[in-house]
Amino acid sequence: MPGGTWAQSSLDDTEQALAAFVEAQQEPAIALLERAVNINSGTMNPAGVRRVGDLFAKEFAPLGFRTRWIDGKPFQRAGHLVAERPGTGPHVLLIGHLDTVFEPESPFQKFERVDADTARGPGTSDMKGGIVVALAALRALASVNALDDLGITLVLNGDEEDVGEPVELSRTVLVEAAIAADIAIGLENADDDPQTAVTARRSSSSWTLKVKAGSGHSSQIFREEVGAGAIFEMARILDQFHTQLSGEEYLTFNPGLVLGGARVELDHGNFSGHAAGKSNIIAPLAIVSGDLRALTVEQREGAKAKMQEIVAHHPPHAGAEISFRDGYPPMAPTDGNRKLLGMVDRASRDLGLGPVTSVDPRRAGAADISFIADKVDMAIDGLGLLGGGNHTPEEFADLRTLRIQAQRLALLLFRLGRP
Repeated sequence: MPGGTWAQSSLDDTEQALAAFVEAQQEPAIALLERAVNINSGTMNPAGVRRVGDLFAKEFAPLGFRTRWIDGKPFQRAGHLVAERPGTGPHVLLIGHLDTVFEPESPFQKFERVDADTARGPGTSDMKGGIVVALAALRALASVNALDDLGITLVLNGDEEDVGEPVELSRTVLVEAAIAADIAIGLENADDDPQTAVTARRSSSSWTLKVKAGSGHSSQIFREEVGAGAIFEMARILDQFHTQLSGEEYLTFNPGLVLGGARVELDHGNFSGHAAGKSNIIAPLAIVSGDLRALTVEQREGAKAKMQEIVAHHPPHAGAEISFRDGYPPMAPTDGNRKLLGMVDRASRDLGLGPVTSVDPRRAGAADISFIADKVDMAIDGLGLLGGGNHTPEEFADLRTLRIQAQRLALLLFRLGRP
């Protein structure tokens, strides 16, 4: 873990004051994190999500931010908190979320200080801690009268862990904020490595393959007038997916649920299904539900086209169709993203915190920044509080990274305001 030697670094006096302010405010920041974590804000607990939003709104107000709550009823969720502050320089969009995967019935509910460097609790690192990092950085900017040098908008979604429907409506505010911005910074914890940040994320789509074939007694399978049935045709298609596409870098496609037999039922909502058949019946039906991830829109659409082509080449006595549903778009790697990473890296080195490199996109899952990365000149993610055990009762925050990430973010924002 980098310790930081900023007092002897190339920082000017104002930048050293920024770093010193962040360091001096660590315990109050941890106390705020504890208050936020102790409010249950499972995605499907709208009252709790709103309470966390209200808590943070009160923290942004003294910094001159105008806050507003976006009602989530139209997309079946609690809603989103938006905080805005005008400024003279570039317009920066900070992105986070208020919700967690832990609903009120979960036994994992409270903040626990394990030791001086570690805290456990729902949302400590994913990602109430990221919001606390942003507040610490913004307070540092205010302490040196630098907040006016940037236009700043924060969008803190209330449904990142389970996006509301329709998705387009749920992410309208985020997209509108991005269109008005120049730079987007995500407050996620990414791969929880203090020496990395995210400049590219893969997309997340789902696909459903349905196969129908002739049926009959199993003793007649493979006869020219009967065919091989739906399960063999399904296996052929999946094998061709693997053969023709598995070698493409950053492209993955996973058949997660497979059903075949005389009768099949797929329950998309519950990610489950039912199949019935007999070994002496040629299966007439098969269904596969899967996942598709790609680094760019072009790669995603190319994979879809190839999969459709494979499905279309079915033998006699069998037919198949495949459908796709796009969820998160990709955050494609761009020159602007790499430039912003270079600025984060430079800030980190100047703080004595070591280099920052880009996360391998295979290690970066989907996140809200993916919805808007193509709307801004530069985007980066993973600048929030780090830890581990995400989405499990073992979730924890490495409190040492609160100072590290807040100092990096404060210095980055300061330099963006004074190019």
